[in-house]
Amino acid sequence: MVLLRKGIAFGIITVLALGLIQTGFSQNISRASFPKGFIFGTASASFQFEGAVKEDGRGPTIWDTFSHTFGKILDGSNADVAVDQYHRYPGDIQLMKDMGMDAYRFSIAWSRIFPNGSGAINQAGVDHYNNFINALLAAGIEPVVTLYHWDLPQALEDKYNGWLDRQIIEDFAIYAETCFKLFVDIYRKKYKAKQHGQVGVSFNVIWFEPETNSTEDIEAAQRAQDFQLGWFLDPLMFGDYPNSMVTRVGSRLPRFTKAESALLKGSLDFVGINHYTTFYARENKTNLIGSILHDTVADSGTFTSPFKNGKTIGEKANSIWIYVVPRGMRSIMNYVKQKYGNPPVIVTENGYDDPNSPFISIKNALKDEKRIRYHNDYLTNLLAAIKEDGCNVKGTSLHQLRNGEKRIADVHP
Repeated sequence: MVLLRKGIAFGIITVLALGLIQTGFSQNISRASFPKGFIFGTASASFQFEGAVKEDGRGPTIWDTFSHTFGKILDGSNADVAVDQYHRYPGDIQLMKDMGMDAYRFSIAWSRIFPNGSGAINQAGVDHYNNFINALLAAGIEPVVTLYHWDLPQALEDKYNGWLDRQIIEDFAIYAETCFKLFVDIYRKKYKAKQHGQVGVSFNVIWFEPETNSTEDIEAAQRAQDFQLGWFLDPLMFGDYPNSMVTRVGSRLPRFTKAESALLKGSLDFVGINHYTTFYARENKTNLIGSILHDTVADSGTFTSPFKNGKTIGEKANSIWIYVVPRGMRSIMNYVKQKYGNPPVIVTENGYDDPNSPFISIKNALKDEKRIRYHNDYLTNLLAAIKEDGCNVKGTSLHQLRNGEKRIADVHP
């Protein structure tokens, strides 16, 4: 669960970094443009930021193993040190305070609490996160804590293949409950806050535009979204997978029991959206590879790409999959509104990356015009979705929580 209003936020299974709504260095809009109480924050993931991978009892994770496997990382780097936030967090928090951040979403490393994924609790890890949370609170920054950010304890991968085995449900539940007890109860005793939880899920969502106005491509774009967002959100809203998945995947798609369906349906209070980019989608008429692979992309019967007629859909960032298409932000907000009944939405990730280059001076790198335009244009489209389209986008859900006793939980597939 997430504790806001000088509190602790908890999330389950999330992805990478950038936070509630990225503070834009906006040219045309400002904080005052957004609804009162809209929270601007930033975020990180434990493996990407902490370092100190062998300190204070932390156990190894699958990402430690991966990054130390020869040939997996192009330049041979790893996250043993990363940006050393484990040691440097007081300075990092001061930087956030100086930037005017309202909130910081960071993840707890499961293997710092349970080095072997289960069993004995590592008190040094508990102490670290309590100190970190207290430092954020002292700086007036809302801690928003994600419980899982891909860094599965290696011991559980070795024991039963991690997330491929149902045993992970029990071990993760114990881990989550332990964190609630260790951190929420400590917070509650210190600040005498009450716990009235809300549960949400955050999803990685590329927006898909039909490559043409043909019926086939329009349907392909819908299937691409079904096999991405609908795969996870439909069961939580409607109790079952999208019809296109059921039809196309057939017996290879696990089915919910009636009890499981009832448990899932309506079980979240808000939707978290991680959105960076937009692709074209078209009907995949041949699907030769799909007949062999039987993966989700092949099953969808769509071909998605940022290219049409040799031209990109937008300016390319450094990552091979990020193209700047600001209208996608407004489109995905309206899609969630229309298909899922306009639930409360929090933009949990959004951002742009530039390449590192030894040939660019720090002075020129700090000008950062592309990132400024990216955030300005995406935030402008988000604002339009809120004010013009009536999308229930909630940095403001955090506002209502700040003035009351309700809390939010952040859950990711």
